[in-house]
Amino acid sequence: MTFCPKGLASSNKIKLPIPKLEDTIKRYLRAQKPLLDDGQFRKTEQFCKSFENGIGKELHEQLVAQDKQNKHTSYISGPWFDMYLTAREPVVLNFNPFMAFNPDPKSEYNDQLTRATNMTISAIRFLKTLRAGLLEPEVFHLNPAKSDTDTFKRLIRFVPSSLSWYGAYLVNAYPLDMSQYFRLFNSTRLPRPVRDELVTDESARHLLVLRKGHFYVFDVLDQDGNIVSASEIQAHLKYILSDSSATPDFPLAYLTTENRDVWAELRERLVSGGNEEALRKVDTAVFCLCLDDFPIKDLVHLSHTMLHSDGTNRWFDKSFNLILAKDGTAAVHFEHAWGDGVAVLRFFNEVFKDSTQAPAITPQSQPARTDSSAAVRRLNFKLDDAMKASISAAKDKFDAIVKTLTIDFIQFQRGGKEFLKNQKLSPDAVAQLAFQMAFLRQYGRTVATYESCSTAAFKHGRTETIRPASIFTKKCSEAFVREPSRHSAGELCQMMAECSTYHGQLTKEAAMGQGFDRHLFALRYLAAAKGIALPELYLDPAYRQINHNILSTSTLSSSTVNIGGFAPVVPDGFGIGYAVHDKWIGCNVSSYPGRNAREFLQCVEKALEDIFDAIEGKHIKT
Repeated sequence: MTFCPKGLASSNKIKLPIPKLEDTIKRYLRAQKPLLDDGQFRKTEQFCKSFENGIGKELHEQLVAQDKQNKHTSYISGPWFDMYLTAREPVVLNFNPFMAFNPDPKSEYNDQLTRATNMTISAIRFLKTLRAGLLEPEVFHLNPAKSDTDTFKRLIRFVPSSLSWYGAYLVNAYPLDMSQYFRLFNSTRLPRPVRDELVTDESARHLLVLRKGHFYVFDVLDQDGNIVSASEIQAHLKYILSDSSATPDFPLAYLTTENRDVWAELRERLVSGGNEEALRKVDTAVFCLCLDDFPIKDLVHLSHTMLHSDGTNRWFDKSFNLILAKDGTAAVHFEHAWGDGVAVLRFFNEVFKDSTQAPAITPQSQPARTDSSAAVRRLNFKLDDAMKASISAAKDKFDAIVKTLTIDFIQFQRGGKEFLKNQKLSPDAVAQLAFQMAFLRQYGRTVATYESCSTAAFKHGRTETIRPASIFTKKCSEAFVREPSRHSAGELCQMMAECSTYHGQLTKEAAMGQGFDRHLFALRYLAAAKGIALPELYLDPAYRQINHNILSTSTLSSSTVNIGGFAPVVPDGFGIGYAVHDKWIGCNVSSYPGRNAREFLQCVEKALEDIFDAIEGKHIKT
């Protein structure tokens, strides 16, 4: 674990800024420009003008005043929690993503029991470090050359914690907000009518293990809060893996795939039917470990397994499920309301590092001679006929939607981060340009595109949206796709450089809380809270269209991640998880009927080939 001197691991002190309204409107119009024809754009400009000078101005002033009073949090935190928790769609496929670990470099450590034991211990070591206040804050470096250095790190260590933040800010290094981390453990999202509830019970000491749709619990912390010995945990997991019981006829886990209002009502019936104590064990468990009974065939099978599986062996409401397949392939699947990718990726990286570099057991380790039948408890649920029928109905709905989801991936081997940086091009900008070119080739237009960007550099920051579709990417995509012969390789490279510069600007603005999406979202939320009629800007079809994100994208930058992914956020969209590695580019795409992930990826591959050809001065083939 990355430790820090006690006192430094507090949460961030700097507030998320509210952008100026005029800046938000300018940025919004810039993002709309490539999506609208001239007539539509003029209408949207009018809506913006009247909003900026009228109701928008009033709402903005109220938001700023409210934010000044709420010194303890950010202006987006409350509305963002509400957005997630009031959503009534099932969490699986609509919100929950996954990240899969690379295999343990020592192949014999990928045995399911060995790796499950080591990862469980490493996860609990992380919990202990976090709760002791000893987890070093991650730092976001806006200018890595100055701040991401050993000298800076040594210097900042000796500055009192009350001042260290400001020392970091002087060199544009932002210690990331850690306020979400406590929800990693002992937490779940409870279904409630209208608005779900996040609950955390740090007093619970047990792990929840799912296997073949059965629920098992045993303590992983003793009464003094120490980690139970690795050999005991290994023995208990071995005992669970040796249980020969068949999958239940009515696996309870299907209920977590339901519409939230339906699930809320069913949960109340489960509680009143004598299952309250068993459900509390599920909800308060340190985390949920899922042991699957089959190996992973390939990367597509891996994505389907870790994103949704067959629904029997996951508890989708837990803050995270740590999943291990029969061959030791491992992943984290997480619920999104409580936190964002930054917190989960930090946990993920630490667990990988600790379990591979300081494993608690070896493949030769013998489990403790302990009575696991006394220590491990299998939870039994009382289900009446109506509840069994509800589980079957949930299963049918879940199976039907899962059948329609396609996932595919590519690994583009011609080059990656190193090559692109040598050309002075932003690797992320190139990947995003490839998606724009691919969609234009496949469907002949430019559409609303979303790229998630963390604002954890600020107290209670969440995310901001980068809008990668710009007038620059549109012009460049059209040149590559529609008329490559009219442009020299040099001209195409010049257009790519413009795309890269602009994308870099958008990324910095978003990371510093200077996008437009969250600001407009908060103003709309405030209008609704005050009972004000929805301003015209939000009724404009262009506003609805830019928020119908056909290309929803998210990048993972970590050497520990094998692959990550999520489902499309709209029925006619693509869910694009991607990573630009040092020497290659990986892209994992999901789609529903009406869009074709495989074809889209072929177009992405063609786009990347064309981009690399242009950089190398080669002729672009149509």
